[in-house]
Amino acid sequence: MEGGGGAYGAAKAGGAFDPGRFVQQPQVLARIASAVFALIVFSCLVGEGHTNQPRSQELFCIFNHNEDACRYGIGIGVLAFLACVFFFVVDAYFPQISNATDRKYLVLADLGFSGLWTFLWFVGFCFLTNQWAWTQAQDVLIGADSARAVITFSFFSIFSWGLLLAFAYKRYKMGVEDFAHSYVDPTPEVSTPYSSYPNISHDSYQQPPFTQTADATEGYQPPPVY
Repeated sequence: MEGGGGAYGAAKAGGAFDPGRFVQQPQVLARIASAVFALIVFSCLVGEGHTNQPRSQELFCIFNHNEDACRYGIGIGVLAFLACVFFFVVDAYFPQISNATDRKYLVLADLGFSGLWTFLWFVGFCFLTNQWAWTQAQDVLIGADSARAVITFSFFSIFSWGLLLAFAYKRYKMGVEDFAHSYVDPTPEVSTPYSSYPNISHDSYQQPPFTQTADATEGYQPPPVY
């Protein structure tokens, strides 16, 4: 199925690009929201994720002095934002891709990444919430609002990436169904029995020459013995 123009939930290749209609698509709106949430998460952690005591210059993570919490939030936030930008471009050029195999791989990549990041955002939300609950109030003189924003938008990201997962699965399912409907099983034709040789009938069969008949065999007499 190399030339499936309308496969995997997109218009046929070669159509005109409509920016207004493109932005109104549900998966595009969910991707924009996911990018904004990720941007807020890692921006808050980079800007105010570390603080110090008044009498010390040493910086520490505002989430219970746990550097892993800050690194985790920054890591998944940056990668989520970059992935949203990449798949946003893919969504824009997706209708121009005429090869159904390329469309399939892109949809599978979107499906796998969305599922993984839905899980990672859930883990991040639980991890950051737990570390914030153990944080002492006197350790966070500034940055408390940023910490709460990180937790809040990590929670929102679970649902936005869950929507992206659902949309990617729907597109993949549509592609599989389109392939099943357009595929024709090349069943072999039933072989016909061999026809008899033309102009030959069983009635025209003749006995070979020089054969004795039954009467001639019965009338045979042995020669006399002298």
